[in-house]
Amino acid sequence: MTALWTSAEIAAAVAGAASAEFAVGGVAFDSREIGPGDLFVAMKGEATDGHRFIDQAFASGATGAITSQAVDHPHILTADTMVALEALGTAARARTAARIVGVTGSVGKTGTKEALALALERSAPGRVHRSVKSYNNHTGVPLSLSRMPADTRFGVFEMGMNHEGELAALTRMVRPHVAIVTAIAPAHQAFFASVEAIADAKGEIFQGLEPGGTAIVPFDSPHRDRLIAAARPYAGTILTFGLGEGADVRAVEAVPAANGGTLVTAHLPGGELGFTISQPGMHWVSNAMAVIAAVEVVGGDLAAAGLALAEMPGLKGRGARHRIAIDGGSALLIDESYNANPASMVATIRQLGRESADRRLVVLGAMRELGEASDRFHAEIAAPIEEANVDFALLVGPEMAALATRLEGSVDFAHVPDAATALEALSEMLQPGDAVLIKGSNSIGLARVVDALAGGTD
Repeated sequence: MTALWTSAEIAAAVAGAASAEFAVGGVAFDSREIGPGDLFVAMKGEATDGHRFIDQAFASGATGAITSQAVDHPHILTADTMVALEALGTAARARTAARIVGVTGSVGKTGTKEALALALERSAPGRVHRSVKSYNNHTGVPLSLSRMPADTRFGVFEMGMNHEGELAALTRMVRPHVAIVTAIAPAHQAFFASVEAIADAKGEIFQGLEPGGTAIVPFDSPHRDRLIAAARPYAGTILTFGLGEGADVRAVEAVPAANGGTLVTAHLPGGELGFTISQPGMHWVSNAMAVIAAVEVVGGDLAAAGLALAEMPGLKGRGARHRIAIDGGSALLIDESYNANPASMVATIRQLGRESADRRLVVLGAMRELGEASDRFHAEIAAPIEEANVDFALLVGPEMAALATRLEGSVDFAHVPDAATALEALSEMLQPGDAVLIKGSNSIGLARVVDALAGGTD
């Protein structure tokens, strides 16, 4: 098997000195993620120092490390391991001829990244590389780049931010041929003066476009023109996607499918494409238009991409659906526990309202990093809850007090302090025929509720 990196290549990339010859097949900076044949990057952080875990990493199978101090294992010695990781990521990008797509947005970026990678995999089996999990920040992006094999044909990288200037730095490292903004919403509002400022920060992704690259912009966003203006100095082509008349890539028809997904007819500049999206909800229809647009731009197989979207499984924490056995029957659990902001809350609650169920329940965790507008954003979730005919709302976390006040007299609810209490309450109330949506910011810990209820289910 061809090595991902040799010690000589790593040393050249990071301007370091190798203590011995070795080769690696993977890269990690968390010693708990090290597998046989991996490179361990000993990062120094505010809370801990990766050099403390060198022995543990090699015990787990590491064959080499990047360090800033001499150790009793094969290593590349550098002055700064964070700088070295960035340099290794930059070198990985420089050595490949892959077509690269960068994805950002306030909502939908991880799902879009996963769907796009699966769609492109049909054109190039085994030669598509993507960032895993939500490795989309100043450490996750160079790590994801450093893991990219030299013979990769397509690369898909998620990029996130919560401060101005962060995306500009990441996108110049990724150097995408195609840059997608999925949507703009008040996520991380605590760090920005306005939603317009968030749009400007997301628009930084276009600054890293390769010459002649393509910007893919949400047509239905009120910030469309702002994003187009941000893309114009850097993009050779600007495409819009969405549902509205006038989008370059748009869904002209979207009909619910028998499996809970959506049958879609998409209009593209060169014709039309019919396909099925396995994931339910109009937000997924919109995301799929961005995926199809990117597949066409980078030269993927559109028909095969449609098949991939039809077979795409639900993502853990981002729409995975589980059937839970209860008293001889079952309940549907929709796992949206990874993250939440006002836009994604509304989209997923609306989709719950379309589910066929005896009762519709929501377990909603607080939305974090919304700043001074937090109470208003939480209270505004009342309207979609009412419109979706939710029978009971279980609200988790102190920030949910504003929503609890708004629901008084309109929807039955309980307000609990934490995920553990929510699990106890939900376990007692679930009945056969229920459909329950679990959604909240990751720090609330609602994933533990999902794991407790859905362990071992389909």
